Amino acid sequence: MPINIPNILTLIRILLTPLFVILLLKNLYSSALIVFTIAGITDGLDGFIARYFNQRTTLGAYLDPIADKLLLTAAYVSLAILDIIPPWLTVIVISRDVLIAIGMFVLSIINVRVEIKPSIVSKCTTVAQLLTVFLTLLQTEIQGVSVITYSLYWITAVLTIMSGLHYVYKGLNILQNALTNNHAE
Repeated sequence: MPINIPNILTLIRILLTPLFVILLLKNLYSSALIVFTIAGITDGLDGFIARYFNQRTTLGAYLDPIADKLLLTAAYVSLAILDIIPPWLTVIVISRDVLIAIGMFVLSIINVRVEIKPSIVSKCTTVAQLLTVFLTLLQTEIQGVSVITYSLYWITAVLTIMSGLHYVYKGLNILQNALTNNHAE
């Protein structure tokens, strides 16, 4: 099967990530905001096209979350290093992703297959994280956005923690069921 439009959009998002970071490091916040916005739009578009035009692929199921994590991790780390976003928020965002990755690794070690399907809270978390970066970059250009952004930091932190705990709960249930089924055999 040839590569489809959603996968191309995901690859574009991956390729935009280094450009985004370079623009941030050069203090070109308006340009970084434009690149981040384009990357965010590709995130929404690839999912929409994949679902509504039945172009879901196994490659896309793996690439899309990787592209999201690359973009968001790069954004949060860069913005924290530049002292534009609170470092504590970056720690929360990255800790959740590391926790999920460790859980997936543990499940793969014990040969437990898991369907990659984000939960509603996870999708809300991703939207909040993207919006936080967007508004943080916007506040470098427009005064007065910082009041909204500060509130969004806390909303993003709470959603990220809730999502992390939800994945821990799901992962522990999957692990418990796998271990119970292995002992029953």
